[in-house]
Amino acid sequence: VKELASLSLVSSAYDTVSAAYASTKESHPYLRSVCDAAEKGVQSVTEATASCVQPVLATLEPHVAAASEYASKGLEKLGEKLPLFQKPVEQILSDTKELMSSRVADVKDAVSS
Repeated sequence: VKELASLSLVSSAYDTVSAAYASTKESHPYLRSVCDAAEKGVQSVTEATASCVQPVLATLEPHVAAASEYASKGLEKLGEKLPLFQKPVEQILSDTKELMSSRVADVKDAVSS
């Protein structure tokens, strides 16, 4: 999970969504109360689940470590094959806009000639 979160695409997407969420909470007082209540509920469920799951996780530790290593290798291969994951969302959007503008310009040129 840490490796996945450290990918530029995932990290920048999280930052963007987090900023939008915080901004929405600040802009709309009614939504703020709903969001605060939801956050407290999620926190309570997470704490309760963590205490119940902890003994099971201790038992499954060797399997979790093997799965983690396998997932890490998969992420490495994915990053090699799709360098898109190494770019922040803003850069991907910018690159896409540039590509689309270029293609539209090419189509305009083809149509006009």
